[in-house]
This record gives sequence, structure tokens and C-alpha cells, in this order.
Amino acid sequence: MSVASEIPGFWAVVPAGGAGTRLWPLSRRRSPKFLHDLTGSGRTLLQATWDRLTPLAGERVVVVTGRDHAPEVARQLPGLDAAYLLAEPSPRDSMPAIAWAAAVVAARDPDAVIGSFAADHVITGVDGFHAAVGEAVALARAGHLVTLGITPTYAATGFGYIREGMPLGIAGAPSGRAVVEFVEKPDAGRAASYLAAGGFRWNAGMFVVRATVLLELVEQWHPAIAEGVRAVAGAPERLDEVWPTLTKIAIDHAVAEPAAALGRVAVVPATFGWDDIGDFDSLAGLVAGAAAESTGMSVIGEA
Repeated sequence: MSVASEIPGFWAVVPAGGAGTRLWPLSRRRSPKFLHDLTGSGRTLLQATWDRLTPLAGERVVVVTGRDHAPEVARQLPGLDAAYLLAEPSPRDSMPAIAWAAAVVAARDPDAVIGSFAADHVITGVDGFHAAVGEAVALARAGHLVTLGITPTYAATGFGYIREGMPLGIAGAPSGRAVVEFVEKPDAGRAASYLAAGGFRWNAGMFVVRATVLLELVEQWHPAIAEGVRAVAGAPERLDEVWPTLTKIAIDHAVAEPAAALGRVAVVPATFGWDDIGDFDSLAGLVAGAAAESTGMSVIGEA
């Protein structure tokens, strides 16, 4: 069990969306994978996400989900403040969702640091995750947009990659490095070359940043999104009017990639296990690993 301490001024943002169609019929549009216990832990993926974030954020957790899923999210997370359950009228991808949460948090605490972590990921080695988030918060307070980079275990073509640069030397973040660039999902040959070269991380879409800094970055490249989410945060009754006007775009493309080109992005290399349970092969590996762990056996195989 982790002995992590709560981080003052840190807010956890949990985007809980997507249908997980590659796991159909386990995951469906009205019953997506984050609402299910897919690993046999006794907790759904959403509840497991809550369990590893609340030691760091306490009650400062914001969940952004679809209107269809909001009642079940509230049922599964009785500790979630109803004011911080944000229900999207329609999917607009991760940037509007995270920016909306950032605007809500910034209105409450202008100095807040937010960390965005998807509701449908499986993380092992939670102490390592908590340590990485702690470093990321230190980097975020220095003005960076920070991503947690996963150490590649094979030449994956289904993930984007982060190319890391020099150490940043910021107090409280000894492993923090500059991000040189984000690389789109590569073909098999390029993925193999990245693995052989070293210095590349999988981009798992986990970001830590000051809420106001994120809104400034969004305003720089997508001013209509920034204006829209600020309007909704100040006047929630305008949600149905404003939401359909927001550009549908992921945070990676909206701000992380252009900000990296300007030297605004940092990475903390992950020392924890991570899986997005993208398909049945991934799920089978996780279940086999959990079974082996419970019997004291080891499983060796491709991630």
C-alpha cells in the first residue's frame, strides 16, 4: 500500500470517456470499459483511478464524463463532490474536456496544479506513480507542461512517442527532462529504431500543469476553446449553447506538440507499470499477470 502524502494545491482531473470499441462487447458506448472491473481486482477501472489519485489530491478530484455515464460515475464514486462531476453534452475529445476542468479549478484556486489521468488505464507500482506525479508537480510549478513518459518495452506502433532531451535540474524533480518533440505513431521500422536508440518514451496522455498555464496555452493556439470553457465555468447554464462550438481535438495535438517545439514541455520518466487495455490481447496479459502474482508465479512475455 502506498504511503503517499497529499500534495497541497494539486487537483486530479479524470477524463472518463470513450467507448473502448476494441473490447466490444465488454465495452460499449453506453457501458464503456472504465465502468467495469476488467482485471478482477474488485474495483472498476474508474474506482482504481480514484484510489490512486485521492492519496495525492484528497477531495480535489474533477471527473469529466458524458451525460449518459454521469449517474453511474456518481454511484461508483460516492466521495466525488457533485460540483466536480462535469457532464459533457457530446464528445469533443480530450482538449475541451481537460480545459473545462482547468477553468473550473482555476476559478476556485488560481495557483492550482492539475494532473490529467484517464479513467481507463491500469497502473501497477503505485508508489512509483505517486513519486512521478510529485516530480511532475514540481516541474509544473516552474511553468512547464509535464507529461509522464512510459518506458517502451517493445516496438509498439499503436502509441505516440516522446523524444526526451537534457535534464532540467529543477529542485524536487531530479529525473525531469526537456521534451524535444512528440512523434506520431510510427511504422514498425521506426518504432524499432526508437527502441534501439533509447531516449524515447511512450506518450500515455498523462499531463500535469498549472491550470492557468494550460488555459494560456489553449488560448494561444485555440482561443475559441479557451473562451468557451471559461464562459461555461462562469455560467454553467450556457453549457449546451457553447459546447457544440468547441473544436474537437486531443490535448496532445492542441497544445503539447506545439508547446514542445517552444521548449515548454517536460517529461518525467515513469518507473511504474502502465497499460491502456486497448484490446483483448492486452487484457489477457493483465489477467494472466494478476493470476500469476496471486500464485507467486512469474509470467514472461511481450507487453
